[in-house]
Amino acid sequence: MFLSVREKMSAELLDNILKGVFKEQQVIKIRVEKRKGHREVTIIQGLDLKDPNLKKLVSEMKAKFACGGTIKDDHVELQGEHRYKVKEFLVANGFPESNIIVE
Repeated sequence: MFLSVREKMSAELLDNILKGVFKEQQVIKIRVEKRKGHREVTIIQGLDLKDPNLKKLVSEMKAKFACGGTIKDDHVELQGEHRYKVKEFLVANGFPESNIIVE
């Protein structure tokens, strides 16, 4: 089945609107865990793990903060202490500041 250009644009517009609404409803928690050897890991919970752009977002954070990181089962991990930098980064990428909790 072929979609017209207008239908494709409408579908993309609707998809972008729904993503924006979902961003507004997400409550994101950022905290730091100490691991053995006095290493710290920044944990980010509450991001939509099914979002196709999450991998790109995490990749941009890793490059910006010059650290390693991964997407786990229910959270994102970044090596090092980056709580406040992550909050600034997420706000700059369209997440509402009121929904981001730094612990």
